[in-house]
Amino acid sequence: MQNLEHTFRWFGPDDEVTLADIRQTGATGIVTALHYIPCGDEWTVSEIAKRKTIIEEAGLEWSVVESVNIHESIKTGEPERDKYIEKYVKSLKNLGEQGLKTVCYNFMPVLDWTRTHLDFRLPNNASALRYEASALAAFELYILEREDVFNEYTPEQQKAAKAYLDRLSADEIKLVTNVIMAGLPGTDEVFTVEEFREHLRRYADVNASKLKENLAYFLRGIIPAAEEAGIKMCIHPDDPPFPILGLPRVVSNEADLKDVVGFAPSASNGITLCTGSLGARADNDIPGIVERLGEHIHFVHLRNVKREADGSFYEAEHLAGSTDMYAVMKNIILEQQKRIKSGRGDIAIPMRPDHGHMILDDFKRNTYPGYSIIGRLKGLAELRGLELGIRRSIL
Repeated sequence: MQNLEHTFRWFGPDDEVTLADIRQTGATGIVTALHYIPCGDEWTVSEIAKRKTIIEEAGLEWSVVESVNIHESIKTGEPERDKYIEKYVKSLKNLGEQGLKTVCYNFMPVLDWTRTHLDFRLPNNASALRYEASALAAFELYILEREDVFNEYTPEQQKAAKAYLDRLSADEIKLVTNVIMAGLPGTDEVFTVEEFREHLRRYADVNASKLKENLAYFLRGIIPAAEEAGIKMCIHPDDPPFPILGLPRVVSNEADLKDVVGFAPSASNGITLCTGSLGARADNDIPGIVERLGEHIHFVHLRNVKREADGSFYEAEHLAGSTDMYAVMKNIILEQQKRIKSGRGDIAIPMRPDHGHMILDDFKRNTYPGYSIIGRLKGLAELRGLELGIRRSIL
């Protein structure tokens, strides 16, 4: 019986969640990146080897690189993008040389995953991440003041946004602004409003169609090198999976994912299945996506969100929320069986419990939002139990 590979995200030596902690969760693989290397710079063999040694000395394996971030010039299609694609290719070759074979990345403009609240309290007083549509609208309409933004919101949405803003103190407005303007995971970067406006100016001529063209250009530039290095690239869906703050999102649904794998057909060009990102849209049939695109899935993020009628959502327990995690897990296991029958070697697809509530002693540690130790341990335990139960029932 071939299980999924159970992994855990780790943000490096400065992470208050240690490798020793992670080893006790039952995970065997580490998902990490060299977050200290500026976006666009080459990852050298020596730096990759240094991180790999630290992980292996702790009795674990560096299973997935998440992420080798993509320079904004590639996303906007600026003339210098070829220079940054060349550096990206060098990083992939260096990773392959060190035995790293799975690389997760995303193509979200400027910001990575976006939330409006990092401490949304649930009835049991656990702390969750939340995206509140009225909070995002209030920021866009009355703080960012993006040009023509009022045309993008209905009068009802504008009214709700103004009511939301009027309830906040000055400190609360600053907090919401900082949460929305947070940069990349693993960093403490927070854009100022003016810095973000400058990024929007760079994207003024980049609509969804152009962004997709630039993604295709990027993939055609790196996939041959990934094939040569034996690396499987797997794109992470947009989070949230719809346009925000005047920026397009182009990896948000099944049609987008089909486009991605079609841009550069190859076993090295695949998908990170993130049930949380895709699950924020009710029209995403995630079990169906696994069934239809399973051969392209190289990495799995399992988490759940509870959707609300106005487009808001919060991160629920891993087996609760709006996504049928049983159906998702069952179809992942069935995909593994297809791979066994076809003779594929990549059977133990890496899986990690994505995000987690802050519970119990999590509140005593200063961890990255969504990456508490006990909350994720709980999620991993639940998911491992679900996986075992399904295997025993169908195999």
